[in-house]
Amino acid sequence: MLSVEIKDEIQDGYRAWLASRQFKPRRGQREMIAHIARTLAGDAPRVAVVEAGTGTGKTAAYCIASIPIAKALGKTIVLSTATVALQEQVTFRDLPDLKSHSELQFNFELAKGRGRYVCLKRLDERLRYADKQEVPLFDWDDGDHGSLYQTMLTRFGDGSWNGELDTLEDAVDPDAWRGVTTDHRGCTNKRCGFFRQCPFFRARARLEGTDVIIANHDLVLADLSLGGGAVLPEPEECIYIFDEAHHLPEKTQQHFSSNMRLKATGAWTDTATSVVGSLVQRFARPASLVALATTISVDATALAERLQTLSDAATLIDYVPRDDTLATHRFPLGKVPEDLAEASQAALPHIAQISMALESMRELLQKAVEGELNWDNAFEAEDWLPAVGQLQGRAAATQDLLTDYAQANDSTARFARWANRHDSERFDTDVELVSAPIDPGTILQSTLWDVGYAAVCTSATLTALGNFSRFYERSGLDEVAGQSAGVRIPSPFDFPNIATLTVPSMDSDPRDAQAHTDEVAGMLPGLLEQERSGLVLFTSWRQMREVTNLLPQSLVAQMQIQGEQSKQALLDAHREIIDSGGTSYLVGLASFAEGVDLPDDYCRHVVIVKLPFSVPDDPLDQALAEWAEAQGRNPFMEISVPDAAVKLVQACGRLIRHEGDFGRITLLDRRIVTKRYGRALLDSLPPYRRDLQP
Repeated sequence: MLSVEIKDEIQDGYRAWLASRQFKPRRGQREMIAHIARTLAGDAPRVAVVEAGTGTGKTAAYCIASIPIAKALGKTIVLSTATVALQEQVTFRDLPDLKSHSELQFNFELAKGRGRYVCLKRLDERLRYADKQEVPLFDWDDGDHGSLYQTMLTRFGDGSWNGELDTLEDAVDPDAWRGVTTDHRGCTNKRCGFFRQCPFFRARARLEGTDVIIANHDLVLADLSLGGGAVLPEPEECIYIFDEAHHLPEKTQQHFSSNMRLKATGAWTDTATSVVGSLVQRFARPASLVALATTISVDATALAERLQTLSDAATLIDYVPRDDTLATHRFPLGKVPEDLAEASQAALPHIAQISMALESMRELLQKAVEGELNWDNAFEAEDWLPAVGQLQGRAAATQDLLTDYAQANDSTARFARWANRHDSERFDTDVELVSAPIDPGTILQSTLWDVGYAAVCTSATLTALGNFSRFYERSGLDEVAGQSAGVRIPSPFDFPNIATLTVPSMDSDPRDAQAHTDEVAGMLPGLLEQERSGLVLFTSWRQMREVTNLLPQSLVAQMQIQGEQSKQALLDAHREIIDSGGTSYLVGLASFAEGVDLPDDYCRHVVIVKLPFSVPDDPLDQALAEWAEAQGRNPFMEISVPDAAVKLVQACGRLIRHEGDFGRITLLDRRIVTKRYGRALLDSLPPYRRDLQP
């Protein structure tokens, strides 16, 4: 139950924030605060699900409601966003504003995964061994990053850089960054000579005693997959707040998927043998290392043979081309051919032996670092730990995939499995085996909802077609939903008077790709000339390229087209042109349909080329539809249409960003007015003024 003291603290904090910012209280914001507070102070399961329309002020609402309760309970708030960019917005803008204006007393820290921080040990060894081969790290690339690494070290040393990837002024090549970061397997923690200066452990130390930790979904899932408490506090001590919670099921699928390229992994066995062989020689062949290296060598040879058998079997599968370099074969209902399952099973004992031997080797190196082993050159053990740790990580990932395929036909768990054939002029054709969970909700229920103290799930798009059913199913909240129904809070914006949705007359049906492409190309110049700024959203690279190739060059010159530069560079260029009084149109796909903030003159017209149904050749979506059909369900009406409704709301949401904003939306897909499901899609949108032309 909420005590009088906590109620007063929440109400006083809200009043102070409103008065300081000269805001008027919003009914929806008050409702959100009350619902979250009641849920967090109530009985388990404590999960609040709140869809808050744009303009509700949800960040202030969930913080004002949760911080006093968390402090009274002695719990830590883990505020998780969908991306690092959103993390930083909350950290550097939203929470400082709330703290300075609400009179709530709390502290907060930003938390990122280990891979976002430089490993000073690896940076040092990259520079020390730049011209040597004494420490043959298997991922050592041929790129010349010496000057970059020296700059990193100099800037860290003089205090102008804190060791975080995201605070570097210039973009860093991913291969260069991988060379100077590490994971838990390659880290010696307090035994490392750089421990006191380590950016990761410095950041982690700041989390102790913190009231609010700002994380992201990937970090939370990584922590939970390790049992919780690895980086973040123990789940039972956390109140999780998932902002942009509609991403959580998809992030879970990605995190718990596995994949392996067969030829590349076969080649990796030679690398593993070479690295451990060099390691044994470097320490003058101690018997313990020789035994482990012999095991790895023998099993690596056997594993390579088994992988070749697996590769031969996978090569004979019929593949469906998806583009010039990729073809896919999806295994119906996740069941794989017996020869693939048997070959995977045959390879398992060997990768298991390699993995165990690498773990034993890593433990010996740790002992050498601690001075417990009298090896020649024992002082170099710390240098070898990252290499062995990375080998072990690769072995573990390979073992996961092989285990999954070996047991695929006996398991009742719902997984999508498929093979990708990668063709390239530079490299030999290789086959990649992939496995992904179809039911992320089951994973979330066991790793999160059942163990965390409480949680808040919020976003502007949690419902589909007017209800939470799809989100509940995908996130594993079906049982919780029965006891604590979600709350929908509409946007306070006066949509009928500030935005118009137009569906113009058209001759083509989007299912006739060429006719639709030609008609869209003919209409776009006239549509875009109505405003000097806009956002054009496509659902496929192919159609975007074909349409832009058909447009007048004078119009293309005014476009910032996805793929020509990084997303951020395109956004920066667009804003700069508009600020200077020029004309600019952003053109892109799904990544521009969400999380892009273009208020006022930055976007007066959103053009949606096609209803955002999932790409029909995506193997995960195909597998999900297949499982639904096997259960006697209608996958199009129960999955495709609700998912498209959410994406359509997100795309339209790029237009109106605050109460004084205005503009127009044009949808070049008449199925929304001609098909039976169109009415449901229309009704899922905010109440824009409609211009549905005949």
